[in-house]
Amino acid sequence: MAAHSGGAFPPDRRARTALRRVPVWTWRLLMRSVSSRERVRFNTDPVTEVAYVHDLDYVGDGLRAHRLDVLTPLAHPSGDVAASGGGLPVYVYFHGGGWTSGDKSALTKYCANQALGGMVVVNVNYRHAPRFHMGHVLEDANAALAWVAANIEEYGGDPARLVLGGDSAGGQISALLTAISLRPELAAHYSLLPAVPAGHVKGLVQHCSAVDFSVFFESGFVLSLNFVRMLLPATAPLTAARLRSAAGYLSPIEWLDGNHPPVFVTTSERDFFYRSTLNFIERLQDHGVPVDALIYPWASANTEHTWQQDYRYPESQEVYRRLHAFVGNVAAPPASAD
Repeated sequence: MAAHSGGAFPPDRRARTALRRVPVWTWRLLMRSVSSRERVRFNTDPVTEVAYVHDLDYVGDGLRAHRLDVLTPLAHPSGDVAASGGGLPVYVYFHGGGWTSGDKSALTKYCANQALGGMVVVNVNYRHAPRFHMGHVLEDANAALAWVAANIEEYGGDPARLVLGGDSAGGQISALLTAISLRPELAAHYSLLPAVPAGHVKGLVQHCSAVDFSVFFESGFVLSLNFVRMLLPATAPLTAARLRSAAGYLSPIEWLDGNHPPVFVTTSERDFFYRSTLNFIERLQDHGVPVDALIYPWASANTEHTWQQDYRYPESQEVYRRLHAFVGNVAAPPASAD
């Protein structure tokens, strides 16, 4: 769907643009106040055609932050998973929450709806800022992929056909993790050995994601620069120039090249990472990377930031249909030798 273009902003949009520089503590307080309600609202009427395995410890230290869920369709277009002649593609998902909050439990039904499309879904928790910085978060995300590589066949998944995805901060994590698998210098920066070969990551899904950190430095952007600072290791105060340089290692857009796998992107004009997403799409296209973009205009009232989590919206259902088709295309099983 085409994005809205031209004309004056509607009154409600003008009011929203008046918001400036939300501090980290305000965001954390807001997320804490809505998290329990979101878990209930997003997960009503559970999907019964999916098998759920909750809270698997992918590190072995007992932390809630190091747990993941595996959701497997009880059946798919090829029939019973166990009898379908090979594993299903695997969709590994990282929740959002501004890097400071959130939990996989709010995404259970979202993940179940994707499993219905014929894939095994892995729903991942990770450690949060500001106690932990981006290096810790990526260490967790990489450890989750290592667990997938070692164990997902037991759940009917194919570890060589992975699609990574996430919303908001989780989208940034999945996109940066994809870049780490492709760019040795980025992996070295975070002292990570990629857990899976780059060729096993067949696609990337982005919902309202923070993929271009240059927007944080724009005067009208809603989130403060302390969101950037908190993701960096504790150091002496950074000058503006050094902060911008350091942010390049947080910004997936800076690490794109022609080897990147195809991407499915969903956003809307109502999302505060809208400009970030458009920049990301343009850079992907510059590198010749296949991009499937679903962009809603301002008039689509259901498309506030990370609306994709709420299955009740027709716009979310369209996202799910497109996502199923995307995964089926980019992570299709290899052609038979016969």
